[in-house]
Amino acid sequence: MYNNLSTIFGVFQMFKKLAALGLSLLLIMCVGCSEKPEEIISSSETELPVSSEPEPVYYLNPLTGVKDLKAESDSLNRPVAIMINNMSNAQSVQAGVCNADIVYETEIEGGITRLLAVFQDLKSAGQIGTVRSARYAYIDLAMGHNAVYIHHGQDPTYAQPHLADLDRIAIHENLYGKRLNNGLKHEHTLYTYGDVLWEGIGTKFKTQNKSVKNWQNFADESEELTLTGGAANTVLVPFSGDYKTKFVYDADKKVYTRYFKDTLRKDYVTGETTQVKNVFVLLTNITNYPDGQHRKIDLSSGSGYYVTNGTYTPIKWKKGDSKNSFKFTNTDGSELTVSAGNSWVCIASKKYANPVFE
Repeated sequence: MYNNLSTIFGVFQMFKKLAALGLSLLLIMCVGCSEKPEEIISSSETELPVSSEPEPVYYLNPLTGVKDLKAESDSLNRPVAIMINNMSNAQSVQAGVCNADIVYETEIEGGITRLLAVFQDLKSAGQIGTVRSARYAYIDLAMGHNAVYIHHGQDPTYAQPHLADLDRIAIHENLYGKRLNNGLKHEHTLYTYGDVLWEGIGTKFKTQNKSVKNWQNFADESEELTLTGGAANTVLVPFSGDYKTKFVYDADKKVYTRYFKDTLRKDYVTGETTQVKNVFVLLTNITNYPDGQHRKIDLSSGSGYYVTNGTYTPIKWKKGDSKNSFKFTNTDGSELTVSAGNSWVCIASKKYANPVFE
């Protein structure tokens, strides 16, 4: 019997060892089987889908015909028109002119010119200046855009009464303006800042137009206009014997760069050059007011030239009432199509300021 029990115990021990061995093999097989799925899961988890941000939406700038405004409300903003010092010794300290959507240039007195820089999105314009005093014709130009007019002082005889006809702010060093040491005399040192000024305008006036129309009949941004009047790789506009504004065409960028005579003008703060897509030369009668000093600019109608993409064409223009904007037509009276982009508008005497195209 003892032998039988011994045999049974031996068999039991053998089965126990076999069972342990089988369990070990099963565990090894399970581990082996799980290695590949673990690799697949780990690999798939690292390949997460790439999230693509939506393309930014830009809105149409009614002063340029270009979709470059970041907010829809910006397209409804009233423009802001700022008087800019353009005396020859102060041009080197100009700031913000290169950011304007439209720049008007015409005579004031003594054969010199002044600029009116018009901004659709003022808060993005940065530092602007130097700011100078109002003149009658520039008030009319600002009114044609329903713009808020910014100046520092005014001629007391002709401009002063006309200032009552529009919304305006006379800035100074304690009101939206700052005097900066730029190496010039005191009268050439007043600057303003777009975001600060726009905030101040919002506390005084309504800042949006009820309805907005494009300033001109703009072509599509992708359309490259070629005008039939001839080549205009350079355009020289002699406002007077001393004041001659020149534009040189950059065929690669398809814009005109501004010069004063042969001197390239750059922004005092950023070092940028002023580049414009469109140049208008509007010829008109310019005479003296009865004081024999200040210049009277006829803004009723006249002839002139339109320049874009290295070419030019003769045009007709009309403004008339102070609140009217400019209307440009071809010489046959049909509506002029204008390249989408910013513009420089020269308003010069038809007696001695005929432009030179080369």
